[in-house]
Amino acid sequence: MGGEGVYLKKDKRPNGRVYLSIVKSYRDPVTKRGKQKAVKGLGFYDELIHVYDDPIAHFSEVAKQMTEEEMTDRQVVLTLDLEERLDPGASDLKNIGFLALSKIYHELGMDTFFIHRERGLKNKLPLNNIMKLLVYERILNPCSKLAAYENRHRYFENFDFPLEAVYRSLPVFSKHREKLLLALHENISMLYGRDTSNVFYDVTNYYFHRDQETEMIRKGMGKDRKGKPIIQMGLLLDKAGIPITYRLFQGNMPDFDTLLPVLSELKQHYNLQRVIVVADKGLNSGTNKAYNLIKGDGYIFSRSVRGTKASKEVKAYVLDERGYRWVGDEYKIKSRVYPTEITVKDEQDKPVKVMIDEKHIVFYSEKYARRTKHKRDEAISKALGLINSPSRYAKAENYGAMKYIIGMNLDKKTGELTQANQNIIPKLDEALIREEEKYDGYYSIVTSELDMPEDEVIEKYKGLWKIEETFKISKTQLETRPAYVWSEGGIEGHFLTCFLSLLLLRILEMKTHGKYSIEKIIDALTQSNVAYLSMNYYKALYYSDVLKWTDACIGTQLDQKYLTLEEIKHMVSETKEKV
Repeated sequence: MGGEGVYLKKDKRPNGRVYLSIVKSYRDPVTKRGKQKAVKGLGFYDELIHVYDDPIAHFSEVAKQMTEEEMTDRQVVLTLDLEERLDPGASDLKNIGFLALSKIYHELGMDTFFIHRERGLKNKLPLNNIMKLLVYERILNPCSKLAAYENRHRYFENFDFPLEAVYRSLPVFSKHREKLLLALHENISMLYGRDTSNVFYDVTNYYFHRDQETEMIRKGMGKDRKGKPIIQMGLLLDKAGIPITYRLFQGNMPDFDTLLPVLSELKQHYNLQRVIVVADKGLNSGTNKAYNLIKGDGYIFSRSVRGTKASKEVKAYVLDERGYRWVGDEYKIKSRVYPTEITVKDEQDKPVKVMIDEKHIVFYSEKYARRTKHKRDEAISKALGLINSPSRYAKAENYGAMKYIIGMNLDKKTGELTQANQNIIPKLDEALIREEEKYDGYYSIVTSELDMPEDEVIEKYKGLWKIEETFKISKTQLETRPAYVWSEGGIEGHFLTCFLSLLLLRILEMKTHGKYSIEKIIDALTQSNVAYLSMNYYKALYYSDVLKWTDACIGTQLDQKYLTLEEIKHMVSETKEKV
């Protein structure tokens, strides 16, 4: 136990007499220094010599037996000082839920990767321990880098490094990003048999705390805080929904321009064979289609069936009842191989029109129709509120409702609503509403996979919800936004820690067979804490069905009510053992 345990203490007094006592040694959880607590006073040696032939040998053996009994009987009597007071800022609460994350972190070899990089640094940085702290905190207590550093004592890990080291490590993480992601890909493929026959891709953006723009941080069509500088992230998932890689792009770059760089990187660095890219309509462009076909890959993209983005011919095909087959009572589907004209750029960067054959699948769902109508009704209700009382609505709430109003203008700079013409009273655009209602419940997909059955194409496309959920997790549970770092290296380092946090959570979800949502898993691990009692003894405060299932699936033991510091350290050590 590293000097901890029960032993005989010989205390020489000023008058020369030696007092014997049995004491228990332990390490103070705050100061990290060794301390002692008296278990039993025995008396002075010169008096005990008349009772025992060898008091030192006798009571040393008693102390040894007490230690053995303590270990075998698993029963301990603790003495608590009811007069003891807490120092300001002191906390006797520590998290042990991180053990589940530590298990996967080390299983994937992240520790080995960073430790090897540490050795080549002139300015010594504990990269491995810093990354562990940032990832654990991002998952269990998402906060700033400063707050994460201040919480470092919540874990049974060696996080004794200066705050400056955290900020200095971010650009170093960025430097090793590509090699790390490739190493993780290889380890995941080896451990879990990664399937990349079809991959899911999407783009989202994250806004920043400050308003200044940089080369990367630009004002664009942000989905979160319109008007705030943003950065784009393109994320690629494998067939099981496990993140593969990501790329950051300028905030004002169109979504469809981000796919090719990520896909090129994927094919080049990850030595993949033919892949089918599954993406939303924001990525549906002629250039993306042409690229996939030229490279021998495939695509499954959604396409618009309403508004100006859908041709009259496509709209007519969607609403034509001929060719549909019903699957059950609420679902119908039809498809055709359809010659499609796409626009690509030639070697001189000039647009050229090319004809390709692609499969066009249309399906209708009653459930989707009800959901679409509900969302539109909410927007219409907001539109009526804007008409009746324009000043009550904030700028961020106007988007989506304005398109249903005739006779009202929105100033994009100020967010103010004004009447477009004094002679025209603002009103709902009933014609637009009726037109949209025609297409409620219809969804359209186009694919290069001409021979793939309709149901299989749809099933692959449905997998896109995994990436949408992943982005939701990153923005809610992991609170990736708003970003506070500003330098290019700091930004890349920040998003790498967020990506690795997503990766750990997705693998943990996979290893626990998806029985519980990531939100519930995070909540359970966050509540899995122990409180310090006395003399290196701790009491666990929380256990749940989620933790019980996690224990069963990945081999942690978070159910023990009372734990010694030695036992906790052993549990931490076990999570670092390689498979």
